Amino acid sequence: MRIQKRLQWVAAGTVAFAVSAQAGIAGVPFSADMLSRGPNDQVTTGKMYVGESRMRIEMSQQGRDVIRINDQDKRMEWILFPDQKGYMERSVAQGEEPPASMPTPSAETNPCEGLQGLNCRRVGEEDVGGRAAIKWEMTVTNEGQTLTGAQWIDVERGLPLKYQMPNGQSMELKMLGAESIGGRAAEKWRMTTTAPNQQPVETFQWYDPQLKLSVREEFPGGFVRELGNIQIGPQPDDLFRVPEGYSKMDAPPEPR
Repeated sequence: MRIQKRLQWVAAGTVAFAVSAQAGIAGVPFSADMLSRGPNDQVTTGKMYVGESRMRIEMSQQGRDVIRINDQDKRMEWILFPDQKGYMERSVAQGEEPPASMPTPSAETNPCEGLQGLNCRRVGEEDVGGRAAIKWEMTVTNEGQTLTGAQWIDVERGLPLKYQMPNGQSMELKMLGAESIGGRAAEKWRMTTTAPNQQPVETFQWYDPQLKLSVREEFPGGFVRELGNIQIGPQPDDLFRVPEGYSKMDAPPEPR
């Protein structure tokens, strides 16, 4: 159901503090190696650079190098294809993703802000798993039908600790303790997602309080996503611009 999926998107969008979903909001410039590992030792590597309101991600997709640059202040995104010396660009409208346009996490930030057709109402403060949280009621109406869900956002971290959807789907996030990841202090969190007539699904995330993002995630089936070799410091401006000699494209180039 379309209306149900829109409500789920709001909850999932604020729940996911995946690598690319929060990197541009920490206000801490850094660079890092990216690694994704799946079953059968399937490995994908890349590089991330984060500047002030800007982010660059370098990855290899289907044997082709692809670079994504997002500039939050200019509300622009560029996708570069180095093998073709070409690029695509698009403006980012209010309410769209891309990751770097998300506001700084806060329990008092309206999670529906900028999202057409969706409304959130602050209900009050509640305790979730021993942590103080702000409860937000989420409502979406379409073609005369209204659905309502709720989410609870952690006061200290600005992370969603829990959500409940009208179809019975729910999520709860619980901090398990402090751990060191790559020599950096991190918090280990367990996310449990449940749905009617299905077994609960657990994922684990290691959240870096300084960077305000997760530096490691473990998913069912042996999937792992993490950042390594994190280097804090200013990043060169040239990393966040389209290089000279690149031509603008209207569509992605065909692989050579």
